[in-house]
Order: sequence, then structure tokens, then C-alpha cells
Amino acid sequence: MARALVIGGGAREHALAARLAAEGWDVCIAPGNSGIARRLRCVPLQVADLSSAVALAGQLSADLVTVGPEAPLIAGLADALRAAGRVVFGPGAAAARVEGSKAFAKELMADAGIPTAPHHTFVDPSEARAHAQRLKGRVVVKADGIAAGKGVTVCGTVAEAEAAIEAALVRRELGDAGRTLVLEERLEGRELSLMALCDGRKYTLLPLSQDYKRVGDGDQGPNTGGMGAASPSPVAPTPPASTLGELAIAPALECLARRGTPFRGALYAGLMLTADGPRVLEYNCRLGDPETQVLMERADGPVGEVMAAAARGELGTLALRERPIAAVGVVACAAGYPQPPRVGDVIEGLDEAAAVGLLRFGGVGGAPDRLVTAGGRVLTAVGIGADLPEARARAYRTIGLVRFEGMHHRHDVGSR
Repeated sequence: MARALVIGGGAREHALAARLAAEGWDVCIAPGNSGIARRLRCVPLQVADLSSAVALAGQLSADLVTVGPEAPLIAGLADALRAAGRVVFGPGAAAARVEGSKAFAKELMADAGIPTAPHHTFVDPSEARAHAQRLKGRVVVKADGIAAGKGVTVCGTVAEAEAAIEAALVRRELGDAGRTLVLEERLEGRELSLMALCDGRKYTLLPLSQDYKRVGDGDQGPNTGGMGAASPSPVAPTPPASTLGELAIAPALECLARRGTPFRGALYAGLMLTADGPRVLEYNCRLGDPETQVLMERADGPVGEVMAAAARGELGTLALRERPIAAVGVVACAAGYPQPPRVGDVIEGLDEAAAVGLLRFGGVGGAPDRLVTAGGRVLTAVGIGADLPEARARAYRTIGLVRFEGMHHRHDVGSR
């Protein structure tokens, strides 16, 4: 039996590990969490400790290592694993800069001829404020580095833009991630998530999906790491995924390969469908969270085999298709999120909820038989159905059975 090591500890890694296990892989998740450990094998690991991760992969004789979070990829974990002879699904540090630096991603898009929003980069707060004022505040303020899903502020007024600039460049609330800001002109349209499994030059697409970034219904409130996802996307009409792949994935892969930094792993393109056509908002160097929680139910084909082939640079004719079903995932959040959340609240109703839909665990701790909240995004409830309304109803029936003090979630995930 082939062995897979999934590195990470959230709901995305839970979904991926569950899919690999269903395909017959002997799966280990490091570090995982107490919720994942209810059904799958977890082992301790400090993900930031690259040498320990390499050693663990060797101890397990892993045939495939997949790295879920962006931070260790940006730090060079995939490079270290490959140097040790492991088959790794995840880009090296040079290619992972597509997420590690917003400024680098914009420069790559310009080089590759990929349509995106007009933008400028700033390190001086006065210059950034002046630019925001010229655009009457209709800008998106983005931290250049990674900021746990909280480095993007969509602004509609000068006051909002100036507050975001002040927080990053003056008060340094985002740390080093916010030392440089990218200010984009704000686009209007509907967002889509496009993800591809890539072998350096070739790719196969996962089904299109839509995620819900704002904390409140109707896209109100601050950005989060993601409050839910739906696939197929409720956006209609939607261009064919193959067309979007040719626009956003193929030229990026070609450009990175030409530079000597081929991308092997999951390339995520966040898209905006505007009146002037699709535009790429950002790239991520890994699978999306919470999109993965629904896409692992919709992808048709041997996901593990495809990932291993991509990791070896041998995708060939392997490809994934779409199952003719819908999936909706709703994230249950801890009290206070997206500000620092309260932790330690006992989670109840899990067995009843699991009898209705799927549960993918993220910010949980405690013992497997007595889970408590341990992070902002506690778990994702996934519903599957013949269409979006059926999947959405099942997801909300599932999350409605989960209980913990201060729990909150969006009520409009998957609606049109």
C-alpha cells in the first residue's frame, strides 16, 4: 500500500487526507488535530521545523508528501524534502513566491501577459495615501507578504483606505508582511476560485468553486481566511474552466518554467469576472481553504495518483474530471473571530452532525472524544447533493447540529 504524508493541521488537510485514504493510501497527517485523529492517524510535528518534517517523511518512507499550508512552502520545505529524495506535491520556495509576495505575483502577471487589476506598490505611507485619494478610496489594500488571510482590505472610501494603510505601514499591525503594500484599483464583478494540479509545465484543473471571504452575510464585515465554499460556483454565467485555465494557469506555468523555477503543486488563481472579462486577483501556492473541503467531494479521478505524477513532473495524460454533484461547505467559527478568538469551549453535537453531512476539523483541540475550540475557524460542515440547493440544505442541517459557546457562521453560502 502506498504511503502518503499530509503536512498541516487544518480542515483542508483533513479533507485531502480523507480523500487519499478513501482511494486506498496509507495516510498520516502531521500534526493534524484532535478532530482529525477521531478517524485518521496523526503524528506530532512543528510544521515550521523543516528538518523535523524531512526526518518524519523518511521515518514513514512516504511515497508522497503533500504540504498544505503556504508558510512552510514559502520557507522552502518542498526544496528540503526533494533534496532528501522525497516525492513532494508543493512548489519550491522560488515558485511559492507567487503567494509569498503580492508584488512578485503582479510582476509575474505582467511578464506573462495575464490580465489583472491596475496596481502600484508602496513602502511610504504618504505616497500610498495620495494614491488612494486619487482613486477616491476605491482600492484594495494588500500586504505584500502572507498575513493569515487578513492582509487584504477592500475599500470603498478614502477613510477606509487610509485606515488600512496606517495599520500596515505606520502601526505595523501586520508585521513584516505589511512592510510593503500593493494598492489595486477595485474591480467590480463576481469572484471565482480556480485551482490546478501542476507538474511544472502541464496541469489538470479541479472543478470551479466560489469561496466566501467576508465574515458576515451579504459579504459584509472584514476579510477572513474563508467562511465557506460552494462548487459548482453559484456565479452564472461562468466561463468554461478550460478557458480560465488558458488565461490564468498556462501562462503563469510557462513563465515560471522559463525562469528556471517550475511550479509543481497546486496553483490557485483567485479570479474576478468583470464586464471587461476575467481578471486574476491573486495567486496562491497551495490548495484553497475552505474550497478543498468541497472540491475533494467533486473531483472525479485518482486524486492521489494525479498528485504523485505531478510531483514527479510526469502528469502526462492524467486528468481529473467533475462528479455530477454539488457540494457546499460552511465554516463554524469561534467567538470573536476574525479577531483573536476565544478558545477552550466544548464542541457538542458532532455525532449527530456527522450522520447528516461531512465534518472537516480545523481549529480544534482537547481529546478526540471531547473536542474544544482551539482556533478561529473550528470546522467545516460539508453537504453533498444533486444540485446546489440540495447540497446547501444538507450543509446547513449539518452545521445546525453542532454546538459550542459563541459559535457563528454565515447563512448565505451557496446561494445565488
